[in-house]
Amino acid sequence: MKSKEIYLDNGATTKVDPEVIKAMLPYFDKEYGNASSAHTLGVNAKNAIDKARGTIAESINAKPEEIVFTSGGTESDNLAIQEIAYPNRDKRNHIITTKVEHKAIINTCKFLEKDGFKVTYLDVDKEGFVNPDALEKAITNKTILVSIIHGNSETGTIQNLEELGKICKKHDVYFHIDACQSYTKTEIDVQKQNLDLVTMSGHKIHGPKGVGALYVRKGTNIHPLVHGGDQEFKLRPGTENVSGIAGFAEAVKLADKKYIGYMTKLRDKLIEGVLKIPDVKLNGPKSARLCNNTNFSFKGIEGEAVVGRLDVEGVCSSTGSACSEKSLEPSYILTAIGLSDEEANGSIRLTLSRFTKEEEIDYVLKVLPEVVRTLRKISPFGG
Repeated sequence: MKSKEIYLDNGATTKVDPEVIKAMLPYFDKEYGNASSAHTLGVNAKNAIDKARGTIAESINAKPEEIVFTSGGTESDNLAIQEIAYPNRDKRNHIITTKVEHKAIINTCKFLEKDGFKVTYLDVDKEGFVNPDALEKAITNKTILVSIIHGNSETGTIQNLEELGKICKKHDVYFHIDACQSYTKTEIDVQKQNLDLVTMSGHKIHGPKGVGALYVRKGTNIHPLVHGGDQEFKLRPGTENVSGIAGFAEAVKLADKKYIGYMTKLRDKLIEGVLKIPDVKLNGPKSARLCNNTNFSFKGIEGEAVVGRLDVEGVCSSTGSACSEKSLEPSYILTAIGLSDEEANGSIRLTLSRFTKEEEIDYVLKVLPEVVRTLRKISPFGG
């Protein structure tokens, strides 16, 4: 049995805050009514959803009626992309995204390409940033939607939304961002940044799994992805996950801005310490980076091997996005920023949370150099 368990895979999912669990519990055995019912328990459930909707809306400077609750980030991404694309395809059938998106975006766009839509996948620079000029040049009179990940799950790159949003507004193109990694960790203001659709997820911010939201600007021509009842403004039918929604909102309320500074301090300490190991490089930018994200490439060894050895030492890490973790191919996100296959395969991601302790970072910086030395001694790559 491991003597330690240090969780540095918060980019994949997070521990549910005990206060979130407490906020969810009444909706399992006391306030368990269906929010569509007219009796007291039903009204109480609806009130809980309305209150949560207000919390999410306020956090991004939106209106409550612009928040649609979903099952999570992947559903929100699909709703945003497919159901903007199809209702508008007679006039405009071109979508712009990037080569460093989450698979929920990439694979949805590939699906639409098979159905006749045109998709442009923008390149990014060596730190993962989109060139605003390249975005503007890619827009045509057939472009309906631009979808760009806000905070990248692997490189931690935070895009300049205000600059990109101005371009989309100038050309009358819908602008969608996947904010699953960035939500509550950096500013999102749908008015200032000219955002039309924003994907958010509960389990990335110490909320429960199975709940998320999509911000949809009022007046957006969007249709439901599935069909049924009138829930969620007729955009997401089905009985609402009241406990999950209440927990999601509680997680948002608990995400105090002071934690951004705390995580940034630990992140920078981790980066500084890991870069002291010979033949290591930081993937992604040093600034304009998610406060909890680090990603490193180790010359001459496989990232999978580093993750395995760290696990033995009681440290949970990953080689990239949890949705791509089982793939044997090098990370398409890391190769898109210019890494070789060898460098991409030699990478690991360490992602923190507000529950991460400084002594845990100290422990990682103690064991990781020895893990790397040991693996390089036995590496067939000549490390």
